[in-house]
Amino acid sequence: MRHVLFICTQNRLRSPTAEQVFADWPGVETQSAGLGNDADIPVSPELLGWADLIFVMENTHRNKLAKKFRSSLNGKRVICLGIPDDYDFMDPVLVQLLKTKVSGFLPVPR
Repeated sequence: MRHVLFICTQNRLRSPTAEQVFADWPGVETQSAGLGNDADIPVSPELLGWADLIFVMENTHRNKLAKKFRSSLNGKRVICLGIPDDYDFMDPVLVQLLKTKVSGFLPVPR
């Protein structure tokens, strides 16, 4: 089972959407978190330790993650999706963007 963590700022729109979109993907378990001070589920060393693969929505997230959690990221692959904070939760355009950008990094469904 591959553990995939999605990170945005507040963990209210983009990362929870990604978590839900890929929750039923074969061979994958998903979680989401946020880097903001008032994130619904804040990023933690425990979450980062659980994750095999980490997706961030913007480069600012990658930079903040590296600065704040450097020791928890040893050997972890962090992929920036380049998705701005322009979408609502489960916005069909966001869902399609996520499917296009993330699917190639996940195990191929049988």
